[in-house]
Amino acid sequence: MASEISARYGEALFQLARENSAVREMRKEALVLESEIEDTPDLLVFFRAVQIPSSEKKAAIDRMFQDFTVEMRNFLKLLIDKDRTYYLKEILKLFITRCNEELNIETAVVSSARKLSQEDMAKIREALKKKTGKEILLKNVVDESLIAGIKVTCGSMVTDVTTAYRINEMKELLLRGGMQ
Repeated sequence: MASEISARYGEALFQLARENSAVREMRKEALVLESEIEDTPDLLVFFRAVQIPSSEKKAAIDRMFQDFTVEMRNFLKLLIDKDRTYYLKEILKLFITRCNEELNIETAVVSSARKLSQEDMAKIREALKKKTGKEILLKNVVDESLIAGIKVTCGSMVTDVTTAYRINEMKELLLRGGMQ
């Protein structure tokens, strides 16, 4: 569950992006930043380090994220000034969620026993787009325990057509007294 602080800052960043008609652009920047933090965990350690002066951290933001909008860089500097960098990952997640709502974008996860082809992913994307009426961002997660088939999670909707799921259903039936 999001902390009140993260929710407040995430919403403030979203309102700033909306006021500047930069929702799509700042969403992309937030995704890049989120990826950077994931790939380089020391980045957050750097921003949180009390031994490093704020001026050094701000200069690093200007160097590392020079292609970002001024608003996004200033927002990151604000988090440093207010000692809120601890919440950065959660703020970004909430901000991206709000942007996705605004831009009518839904993220879906396709779990499969093997990596799916681009063609298969395109077919799934189109089917979900038709069903939801939203732009769909797909992520393919390989889970060999599924044996075969796919499991698609899109928002609160889950479609499971995996062999593992079917085996589980048969097992449950047998445990309840056999097949009918």
